[in-house]
Amino acid sequence: MEWLQIITLACLGALASILANRGIAVFNDGLRAIVPEYLENRLSKKELAATSFALSFGLVIGFGIPISIAASIILIHSILLGTDIIGSWAPSSKKGLIIAGVVGALWGVGISIGLQVVVDAFSKLPVDFLPALGTVGLPVVTAFSAFPALVVAMQYGFKNGLITFVLTFLGRQIFEMFGQIQIGDSSLQLNADGMALMIGMIIMIIFALREKTTEDSAKNNEVLLGIFADRVARIKKNILLLSVMGAILAAATNLALIAGDPISLNLLAEGKTAEAGIAALARAIGFVPLVATTSIATGVYGPAGTTLVFAVGLLTGNPILAFVLGFAVIFAEVCLLELIAKAMDKFPGMKACGDHIRTAMNRVLEVSLLVGGMMAANEMAPSFGFLFVTGVYSLNKFAKKPLVDMAVGPIAAIALGVVINILALLGLYTPIG
Repeated sequence: MEWLQIITLACLGALASILANRGIAVFNDGLRAIVPEYLENRLSKKELAATSFALSFGLVIGFGIPISIAASIILIHSILLGTDIIGSWAPSSKKGLIIAGVVGALWGVGISIGLQVVVDAFSKLPVDFLPALGTVGLPVVTAFSAFPALVVAMQYGFKNGLITFVLTFLGRQIFEMFGQIQIGDSSLQLNADGMALMIGMIIMIIFALREKTTEDSAKNNEVLLGIFADRVARIKKNILLLSVMGAILAAATNLALIAGDPISLNLLAEGKTAEAGIAALARAIGFVPLVATTSIATGVYGPAGTTLVFAVGLLTGNPILAFVLGFAVIFAEVCLLELIAKAMDKFPGMKACGDHIRTAMNRVLEVSLLVGGMMAANEMAPSFGFLFVTGVYSLNKFAKKPLVDMAVGPIAAIALGVVINILALLGLYTPIG
């Protein structure tokens, strides 16, 4: 890696660990609700550390790292879930702050170097399965456009969801056939998948904005904001540190070192940066209600805020501009925290929509990554690839500690790559082609 990349990842890991150590910001949504219990002396440091490890370690090993290996770009969960653990385990003292920063920096750089070592090692095996492994993310690129229709179906019924899906599908095909715009002597080809996603998002937002809150609900929400005023003030007190964190994340995304979610990660791996930015923006919309409400209730923010910084990193021209805009975005988010919460309360459809967006994205990802894992496995071993992934997926359901469904496809494909190399060494497998 270049020095700029190393420094960026070191700063990212160090600051994220420090923020977690001081209880200012944590990435895991479940942990965010636990941190105030420790800060208000209802939970011991040892209990906080154990909880952080239990909530995050499995996701790092079973989700973040396998998906990162498949695309050769770091999924941010691999770093920030790890820094949650590091910050929680480090002592709550000046010495602990230094430990958190140093270990966090090593973790940020180590994840990237370790990922490259694994990729290089795989490429030197008797059967090189890395080209086939890249197939894992192919279904994600096209299938992701379906999630707004699923959100509408979950919130407003099957009929409306079906209408949204049909319009999304037709829109995609229209842009596929007629999306080329002539500008003078040159032409611009609008990406059909990106435009389909935009159409679905617009329809989804139109549905959500039709719902408005009642007068009684508005009064209750004002009371809640007053109760949690001290916790909002705590977040605003740390606005500069949080803004620097956002700046680093945006710059690292612009350098294609990290991605905020599997969808934008796979699009970025294919060189579709603009489409990745649109996907990241769509995801951020879903996280606004969650981050705003949990932050107000707990006094603990997320290191990536509403995750809009990832979209900023993808849609800006260079890392310096991304750094500046990333800083500005988190600064604005924190300043507008109460206003965002009030706006969500005026349009409860948008608030409910945010909850459904995360669920819908996960469901689309589960299917897409499973299909992608099967496609990659079949490319590696056409004779038994489907059998292997199907078996791993089915048996995982009965494991004592099953992997999250999103991770099964990529993990099964990686595992098959290792298995066919072992079989090849034993003379039990001959690569086709």
